[in-house]
Amino acid sequence: MTRFAILAVLILLPPTVQVSAQTAEPPRVHLLATGGTISNRSSGRLTAEELVALIPNLTQYARVESEQFANVASSQLTLKQWLRLSRRVNDVLAQDPGLAGVVITSGTDTLEEMAYFLHLTVRSDRPVVVVGAMRNPSTLGYEGAANLQQAFRVAAAPQSRGKGTLVVLNDEINSAREATKTDSLRLHTFRTRGYGVLGIVDRDGPVYYRSLLRRHTSRSEFDLAGVTELPRVDVIMVYQGAPGDLIESAVDAGARGIIIASAGAGATSSSQRQALTYAHERGVFTVVSTRTGGGRVMPRRPLPIDQEMTEAQRLSARYRIAGQDVTPIKARILLMLALTHTDEAEEIRRVFAEY
Repeated sequence: MTRFAILAVLILLPPTVQVSAQTAEPPRVHLLATGGTISNRSSGRLTAEELVALIPNLTQYARVESEQFANVASSQLTLKQWLRLSRRVNDVLAQDPGLAGVVITSGTDTLEEMAYFLHLTVRSDRPVVVVGAMRNPSTLGYEGAANLQQAFRVAAAPQSRGKGTLVVLNDEINSAREATKTDSLRLHTFRTRGYGVLGIVDRDGPVYYRSLLRRHTSRSEFDLAGVTELPRVDVIMVYQGAPGDLIESAVDAGARGIIIASAGAGATSSSQRQALTYAHERGVFTVVSTRTGGGRVMPRRPLPIDQEMTEAQRLSARYRIAGQDVTPIKARILLMLALTHTDEAEEIRRVFAEY
């Protein structure tokens, strides 16, 4: 067929055939705004609707439904608000099967914590995308609108399904399990140390390079039905000459678990070792993570069969849990959720091995 014949056929095609791709409506995405720097304008915080209005041509990518959950700094959100937020996200997704995904705005200081909590408690394959900004709307170079546009595109994309809660800033997509804030001011602050990003957002949309194998979202066992309060879990850092009385004080104050942010792959000070026995005698679980920002804390090797355990070793074998590669602040979240589910040591070990 000649070029002229092909052109004639195209001209004669019915109008519905020629414009069908252009008339398809973009996916619907639900926005839950919680505040943070992304909305913190000097003359007053932007609302969810005002944030959406900052994005030109948004309707090319998504039809957005806005909801104001809160409008505060991320550090002001309480654990009870986390519980409410998780329930709200689950409700939104359950009640609207046609919804492509959810976007949540957050301050960046504790964004990775809230995102990981949602990663473990939202029971859906549809994407939940947490987004923020390092500069506020009154600052030259404010990047919030660009980050938010990228978040909507990721939440609307079918290829984002099944990847858990995602953190999207600065053209990059990171898993909520792995993303951590690495710089107090720079735009490229959220990184996945050791493993690299899940994907990127370019002009043609999100592109993924890998998936997460650990359990999350629809494969998570954590059900918040009936949970009105999360158990207290504290984080104690290891450093040269670190005293053990901080561990004892946390136990006496009612902590049901303690995260040890060790200096390497699990070492503690001699004073802390004695205090850990104090904690274990009172049935308090201790999870040993690493403060280094990368690497893994492995389970301890069992003692030789012919070596008798001391009482301290017996208690440690029961109540000490290896934190694997989960950072201390995220190990706290995982232990809090595990303690709402079980008091069995082997079950908690399994949780840290699978999530």
